[in-house]
Amino acid sequence: MDVLTVDIKQAGYEERNPVIRDISFNVGAGELVGLIGPNGAGKSTTVKSILGLLRHVEGTIEFGGESKRYAYVPEQPVLYEYMTLWEHLQLAAAAFGLEEQVFAERANKLLDRFRLQGDRDRLPTGFSKGMQQKMMLIIGFMLEPDIYVVDEPFVGLDPRATRDFLALLEAERERGAGVLMSTHVLDTAERICNRFLLVNTGSVVAQGTLDEVRDQAGCAADAPLFDCFYALT
Repeated sequence: MDVLTVDIKQAGYEERNPVIRDISFNVGAGELVGLIGPNGAGKSTTVKSILGLLRHVEGTIEFGGESKRYAYVPEQPVLYEYMTLWEHLQLAAAAFGLEEQVFAERANKLLDRFRLQGDRDRLPTGFSKGMQQKMMLIIGFMLEPDIYVVDEPFVGLDPRATRDFLALLEAERERGAGVLMSTHVLDTAERICNRFLLVNTGSVVAQGTLDEVRDQAGCAADAPLFDCFYALT
């Protein structure tokens, strides 16, 4: 079962001035798809189109799964100046209609996991970049959606937090959640992604498993994802 189906004919920030064209792919339940490409290739425009943040989108985006809910974890944390960490979590839970008991259990478990329990009453505007990123990950995991859209999740995370993130991601995939992850950390992407979508100059230049991407890039059978990226972009 697909939890995300994308068929974008064209999309952009201004009418009749598309930035991306012919972006079509799907994410299955329990599948992790890596969205790869150089800066300015169209990754952010693709993500914004999926999230409904662009007015000028021609095509279809369909969310599947039981709840048809998604969680978006942005590269740049979204913070409210006078709200504590716990209040940020409460706001997200209220927006998604989580019951108070469910919210408290999930939130406390995740705060413990990311070692932020002692910071729950602090203002995240004073956190380090890594702590702010952990907060955004906690919000995403707390919601337990059908599909995660994650943008550069490794930025600012220390090795231990990265391990925690990957372990939680694997648990969510076992639950049946799909993941679309945009990242430049190609060695990690190569290790954890089921399939890849490589974009350049606004269009898909390769997609599929690593073996299929190697084929499309004309790379050797044992070439790393980095070589395919270099060949295609």
